[in-house]
Amino acid sequence: MKKKINSIPNCKGFYWNPQKGKIDKSAFNGVSYLINLAGVSISKPWTTKNKKNIVQSRILSSQIIYNSLVDINHKLDGLVSASAIGYYPSSKNLFYEETYSYNNEGFLGTVVEKWENSLNELEVHTNKLCKLRIGLVLSDNGGVLSKMTLPIKMGLGSAFGSGDQWQSWIHIDDLTELILYSLENKFSGVYNAVAPNPVTQNNLIKVLARKLKRPIILPNISKYILKIFLKERSHLILDSHKVSSKKVLETGFKFRFNKIDQAIRNLKL
Repeated sequence: MKKKINSIPNCKGFYWNPQKGKIDKSAFNGVSYLINLAGVSISKPWTTKNKKNIVQSRILSSQIIYNSLVDINHKLDGLVSASAIGYYPSSKNLFYEETYSYNNEGFLGTVVEKWENSLNELEVHTNKLCKLRIGLVLSDNGGVLSKMTLPIKMGLGSAFGSGDQWQSWIHIDDLTELILYSLENKFSGVYNAVAPNPVTQNNLIKVLARKLKRPIILPNISKYILKIFLKERSHLILDSHKVSSKKVLETGFKFRFNKIDQAIRNLKL
């Protein structure tokens, strides 16, 4: 960010600019735990410039935290960072757990691999380092969901491609709780931040249409058309990721929203 927070109650803002390697190091004074969610949106067109920003915004934020901790000789008790399920290759058959070791060779997989590698350097400066591979976040505040609901609201809703690709999702309230829970319970390593029940895109579109009280009368949009207009970025809506939450559940974490219908009903859209 280029301007520090100064108007949010109970928050104290500190200037930082990862692109320039600048940060107010007083931000680390007395800090035992850190949550890093920095990273520009992947939904913008994947131009050469934007792809560079997508990668650098994630890597440079890790590097500036690392350099700052080295400079002030400070060690954290715990650090939780966002990562993404884009690490996993697209598959309609595999049910991915954190132990899967072959990353997606496409752009998204490369981003996550570099992202997580940059985070690994922080291990010597924190007692516990947790990487949350986050799925599709269901929220009323922007994100992918707002782009999916717009055509439905206009009566032009339809699924993308075959529609049988898996979408692993998490409600924003559960994600917030999981981040805090992972700190409180000293998570270490990689955890999939997804709800227990992935859905196909066909089902997701139907649930959204039901919530919005709009019919789905158009056929699915052909993957070939999507690839023509979106090019490489079509992976965002055509890739299939069926991702397991077993490891998180085994820690005792309780999801408030286990089923997609329940999660969508909770949103205003």
